[in-house]
Amino acid sequence: MAENSTVARPYAQALYSAAMVSLPGLQVTADNIKLLAGLLEMPYARQVLADPRLTDQQRCDLVKDALKGVTLDVHLTNLIALLVENDRLLLMPEIAEQFQTLKDQGEGVAQAEIASAFPLSDEQVSKLVKMLESKFKLKLKPHVTVNHSLIGGVRVVVGDYVLDTSVQAQLNRLRDALVA
Repeated sequence: MAENSTVARPYAQALYSAAMVSLPGLQVTADNIKLLAGLLEMPYARQVLADPRLTDQQRCDLVKDALKGVTLDVHLTNLIALLVENDRLLLMPEIAEQFQTLKDQGEGVAQAEIASAFPLSDEQVSKLVKMLESKFKLKLKPHVTVNHSLIGGVRVVVGDYVLDTSVQAQLNRLRDALVA
């Protein structure tokens, strides 16, 4: 069976291409797809939508009703119908993630996952991000978490690149050097 990311990629690319026609619409689509992905990550929603007694139209209506108050653009409405028809609606969280990646790439932005052994102040985060932006030559959106197992230092993940300056990583390298 194909990986979810492989199956989700064409849907994300098609939605991104359609949303690119109107740049203000791109942000609206990005916001709405996050809401939709959040809905479809909920176990109860997944269980209800997987009920074999529901027709495709009922599944579409349930999703739209759950997002009352949110104006879904035609691209997202068509995507929902297509995913329901192809029994791929539960891939929406993966599609949303890939859509966000495409949007970030188009804007020259990357997500930076920063794990620190201790809480970082806003000033420390901004200094770290400024240094990393010059290294990666991208605008970074930081997502900071605290991970006490690092002992000290930080671990930064930007795309496929990992910069690990934590004490834990240094101890692991020292252990590996001593064992070798």
